[in-house]
Amino acid sequence: MIQTQMEIEMATQSVRLDTELVDKAAIMAKAHHRTTPKQIEYWAKIGEIMEDNPDLPYEFVSQTLIAQAEKEAGILEPFHLD
Repeated sequence: MIQTQMEIEMATQSVRLDTELVDKAAIMAKAHHRTTPKQIEYWAKIGEIMEDNPDLPYEFVSQTLIAQAEKEAGILEPFHLD
């Protein structure tokens, strides 16, 4: 079986999290069709990017992550300046 780069890089580790955080993540995860752990990973990724780039607005970071996922999925549409 061939593993993807992401599967190779991921490690499993248990961490203790505040119950309120996990409960909020579960609600957001359901709304965004993610698992609770994936929602927490998403928040961590957004937080890391925002800390590394404090001048960037959240919406720009969010849209950049969406564009990156679209590129990886091969579904980007050409952008034309008229």
